[in-house]
Amino acid sequence: MDKHSSFLWTEQFRVQASDTDYRSRGKLSFLLDIMQRAADSAVSSLGLSMESMLKAGMGWMVITLDLNLQRLPSPGELLEVHTWSKGNKGPLWQRDYRIYDAQGVELASARSIWALVDIGKRKILRPSALPIVVEPYLEDSVGSLPDKVILPPELLLQETYSYQVRYSGLDNNKHLNNARYADLCCDALALEEWEELELTGLHITYAQEAKYGEEISVMRSSLTEDGVYVRGQGGERIFFEACLKLGRKVDV
Repeated sequence: MDKHSSFLWTEQFRVQASDTDYRSRGKLSFLLDIMQRAADSAVSSLGLSMESMLKAGMGWMVITLDLNLQRLPSPGELLEVHTWSKGNKGPLWQRDYRIYDAQGVELASARSIWALVDIGKRKILRPSALPIVVEPYLEDSVGSLPDKVILPPELLLQETYSYQVRYSGLDNNKHLNNARYADLCCDALALEEWEELELTGLHITYAQEAKYGEEISVMRSSLTEDGVYVRGQGGERIFFEACLKLGRKVDV
């Protein structure tokens, strides 16, 4: 916990070999995972644990996340995640993040929109349903509420592969874990593209939760000036839409 404010949560995470890809660079899903874990810890520190929320039939549902990346971490690095609530606008809550390396250099920053939901009814709850007060932290800001991902109407998407939600991808609400969607996006690229392109971020909107056994057709665009757009759908249902922010590597 930050010494200067109880509203800013800081937590350290060590990058393990299992958190990295074939290039020995941290996976995008690893960054989303430690951000999620830090957010859970932040809320728990206020007196509302994940276990007590589940017993009350409540949970947090991420709607949109916009992450900007300076670089991916390496195995063995010690990272420090800073996260804070920026308060709510109606039923929507904004949570910001910054991730630093051991030298205090920022690796990534992110803005996200969350909603409190009734797990059984899959209904968004009013902030007053939360049994604790989550005060906003006002001494830092990554930016305003992130916009939802909107795919350009002229964009052509092609199916890259099909994914079925199984045990390994489930969270404690029995839906595909938020961080796993980043793996689905990254798997849409060939290894040759990972050699040629530099990842600079992820913008993703979660449209519908994917349940155990559901098939997700992962569609992608070619490289655009924004990056590669990815959509996960099943029939007429859209599970997510995202943009992997990518650019050509610059030779130094």
